[in-house]
Amino acid sequence: MFKALKKWWKYLGAKLGSSFNEKADPKIQLEQAITEAQEQHRRLKEQAANVIANQKQNEIQLNRALEELEKLNRNAQQALIMADEATRKNDVAKATEFNSAAEAFATQLIAKEQEVESLKVMALNAAQASDQAKAAVQQNSRVLQQKLSERQKLLSQLDQAKMQEQMNTAMSSLSETVGQDVPTMEEVRDKIEARYAKAKGKAEIQGMSVESKMIEVEQASVNFEAQARLSELRSKLGLADTPAEAPAAEAAAPAATSPAGETATAGGVPGGTPSAAPGAPAPSPAPESASPPPPPVVP
Repeated sequence: MFKALKKWWKYLGAKLGSSFNEKADPKIQLEQAITEAQEQHRRLKEQAANVIANQKQNEIQLNRALEELEKLNRNAQQALIMADEATRKNDVAKATEFNSAAEAFATQLIAKEQEVESLKVMALNAAQASDQAKAAVQQNSRVLQQKLSERQKLLSQLDQAKMQEQMNTAMSSLSETVGQDVPTMEEVRDKIEARYAKAKGKAEIQGMSVESKMIEVEQASVNFEAQARLSELRSKLGLADTPAEAPAAEAAAPAATSPAGETATAGGVPGGTPSAAPGAPAPSPAPESASPPPPPVVP
């Protein structure tokens, strides 16, 4: 029972971790990794500082021990010199005292030499540890700088990935069915093309009907009458027809003819003279003499 519960607990933890990794924001995870790397670098610098401080402390202790060793050596030498002088003066008591002092100094000198040797070994080890700590700090600093540079690169790639995902979503919405209520671009295009083709077909059918031909003939007749009136006004004013209007009047004349070849007049009488429009002045008769017409009167 305990083993099954342990397996279930591990499975649940792995599943929750997998779900968390899928839903977690990579940008936040990247910032967490950089923050952890910076914290490790800070702790490493503190440890390196402690190692270097221990080295400096050992150096100070070694220097002080060397100074004390040198002082004990001088005191022992001085005691021996004074004992020798007392022996020369036959002062046995002082010679004995100075010899005892010299022996005490020698005992302290031996102990101090051992201490100095021990401090030298400790200082050597501390120096090696300090060098290793400095190298570790420098190496970790380079690694941290590489991680910071890589962070910018990864953030740029993350932004590009998000943009590509949005583009893929937009492109898929153009080609795939979004839903029942939202048509795709293909469906809208097919609908518009079908409507355009239907309208164009109706227009062609309307163009083939008799009503459209009648409207075309009426429009041609109106254009012919307008050109005739302009020609009449120009003849009154003694002006020549413009080159652009003469072909237009000739092109409008055949369109106004009947199917039997007779020209349709405004009054409806075949072969007659076209009548003037209602309310317009009657045209003046042509002069009988061959003399040129009088110059136009400018109003």
